[in-house]
Amino acid sequence: MKLDDIDLTNLDFFVSGDTQAAFRLMRKEAPVYWHERKPGQGFWAVTSYEDALKVYHDPATYSSEYGISLQFNDAVGEGTEAGQDPPQYGAGMMMITTDPPRHSRVRQIINRRFTPRAISVYQSHIHKIAGEIIDAVIEKGECDFVVDIAAKLPTAVTCEMMGIPREYWQMMFDATNASIGTDDPEYQQGRTARETGEAAQAQVFSYFSQLIEERKKSPGEDLVSALVHGEVEGSKLNEMEILFNCFLLIVAGQETTRNATSGGMLALIENPREAARFKADKSIIDTAIEEVLRYTTPVTHILRVARQDGELRGHKIKRGQRVVNWNVSANRDETAFRQPDAFDLTRTPNDHLAFGHGEHFCLGANLARMELRVILEEATRRIPDMELAGPIERLRSNFVAGIKHMPVRFTPRRATSNDSARA
Repeated sequence: MKLDDIDLTNLDFFVSGDTQAAFRLMRKEAPVYWHERKPGQGFWAVTSYEDALKVYHDPATYSSEYGISLQFNDAVGEGTEAGQDPPQYGAGMMMITTDPPRHSRVRQIINRRFTPRAISVYQSHIHKIAGEIIDAVIEKGECDFVVDIAAKLPTAVTCEMMGIPREYWQMMFDATNASIGTDDPEYQQGRTARETGEAAQAQVFSYFSQLIEERKKSPGEDLVSALVHGEVEGSKLNEMEILFNCFLLIVAGQETTRNATSGGMLALIENPREAARFKADKSIIDTAIEEVLRYTTPVTHILRVARQDGELRGHKIKRGQRVVNWNVSANRDETAFRQPDAFDLTRTPNDHLAFGHGEHFCLGANLARMELRVILEEATRRIPDMELAGPIERLRSNFVAGIKHMPVRFTPRRATSNDSARA
């Protein structure tokens, strides 16, 4: 394999190719690499841990307001003027596509809802939900781990925190799949990628528009109420800001945990010695969860656009050029992690980039860690002999390291809410 053979815009490569071999080569030969496979569609591929941190910690140079993913950013390329209106929907309105100082001010509206102390009150309830999820499949002896287990918990928790009634949970799950899987035929249903994403967004916006009106009149303790009635410098968010941040919360709240759970369970199945340690030694649970996050890296890359000229490892970054942090590569960087390709549940230190870094460090990281810990503990405790029952199906995406389907089998056992209550 040569550098010119690597195409990080080829989504099929992320389904069936050896991406880690490609990233190892890039880190060795060109850790900051101008990647252009189509005229006008170039970007700087940043694959080393050290350089990724430089980008994350320099929002004055590397802006979030022009999009955060190649998946939705085809309109931005070399020569784009950073002073032009950002092309990505939600730019400057969603927290994730807003630069400091406004980013931190908007974030403060709901930040206190995600502190370790605030989410600790959900722990027993999350255990209860996880027990019910396992109860629903444990007597069958087989299931699709992604659809039947991994996706259920974050969908339930996120919807409850946002005040969304249960009858709309499936709609939110389906819309999130379509929003993230715009380039995947399973979710396109004959539409183009853009049509798929726009249809999903319109469906979510339509629902939240009604919920926002209800919360204006009757506020509650949910996240939508917080966004509706919160203020930034004495002013409330406008309607579109509220809608885009609701959209962000419902998508992000489901995706990271779902894919870390699926990828983590796959890693445990493929590494039986580590799985045995996970089941037997509760003292390693915190380091184990961090290793699952590093090893799976659910968000493969994060994009920035140069607001002004800059420099990385001697390369001149021009104003308007795209700069892409490949988290999936940085988390396997040999200079930052000992034996990075090994799945080591006692790895320490482990300052991975699965949640990003700097100002945009994932708001829901504490909640995601709790959900991941609970569902993996519950699944491995109550279904100790889980194994693959067929090939897995990966999401056709270079943005999310997702598994769509993962058939598993196990010894059928009796479902019991009393069993889950003891977790």
